[in-house]
Amino acid sequence: MKYGFWLPLFGGWLRNVQDEKMPPTFDYAKKVIQSGEKWGYSTTLIAELYLNDIKGPEYDSLEAWTTAAGLAAVTDKIEIMTAIRPGFHNPAVAAKMAANLDQMSNGRFTLNVVSAWWEEEARQYGGIFTEHDERYSRTEEFVEVLKGLWMEDSFSHKGRHYEYKEAKLFPKPVQRPNPILYAGGESPRGKETIARYCDAYVMHGGTVDEVRSKIEEMVRLRETVNENPFASFGMAAYVICRDSEEEAAEELARITDVKESSAYAGFKDFTSKSQLEQQIQLQDYSVSNRGLRPNLVGTPEQIAERIIQFEEAGLDLLLLQFSPQLEEMERFSKTVMPIVERKRTAVR
Repeated sequence: MKYGFWLPLFGGWLRNVQDEKMPPTFDYAKKVIQSGEKWGYSTTLIAELYLNDIKGPEYDSLEAWTTAAGLAAVTDKIEIMTAIRPGFHNPAVAAKMAANLDQMSNGRFTLNVVSAWWEEEARQYGGIFTEHDERYSRTEEFVEVLKGLWMEDSFSHKGRHYEYKEAKLFPKPVQRPNPILYAGGESPRGKETIARYCDAYVMHGGTVDEVRSKIEEMVRLRETVNENPFASFGMAAYVICRDSEEEAAEELARITDVKESSAYAGFKDFTSKSQLEQQIQLQDYSVSNRGLRPNLVGTPEQIAERIIQFEEAGLDLLLLQFSPQLEEMERFSKTVMPIVERKRTAVR
């Protein structure tokens, strides 16, 4: 299992807790990623939203790509997975920027391709937002342009959404044939797009059985449309690690005490503009990306046991959220990670 973490761009991950002591500043993000690299984390995921979806649209948040560029220059080993939404980008320019970031980081830059769900944000920022299946149509063509420019010396394309003639892109990315493209989706249309065009599949938080079923489904689908197996299966999860079950339960109750606020401004679009496999309630939305559903809540030993179960189900990457980020990332690295490794070694 590889351990990644979501970079804190929004001031935290909890919609019912106002001040999580993790400011949305570059200095704090820099401290988090450099500490994560030291503590054994392999990957950071940098979400791309122009409005703050966690604390509310009127609160501060960092922009993903400029943040990624800054962090690429002050890290050495960690994978920097940055989200990109086709409705907000020119794919040729995005391909050039990604190639440059891959060069800057010596092959550590990857992309999380997101077809988008927040219509109000698109309205405010001039993004292209269409019906669900049409968004995936754009995503497919967007990825074709990215890969074409990265792989070909002279690239031409004429499609429904984009047109280029003899476009050149040099230098190419360090990673060949292309930086890894991660993507997540739960609708039949989304899964088909990901299986055909992307390199790795990432999921919202789910139970062990849900994750096993999704992985098995995506493996079968992949075999029908793409000769290369998926490079990775990842999942979002929120961690509550405490010395006792009682302490963990108290923290869970605290963060899921739903309070009406602008932090829930995107809830309607998230549930109505996406085709989700599980029904989402306000309490689930207390933490982003269904992070509580994997139930990584309890003592280090209990959390390690569940991680082993996810690993046995086919998962190889956890994209974790913590609050407060630095303190809980360190606790996880020093208590949970060693137990997982010890249990895995014992099985061997």
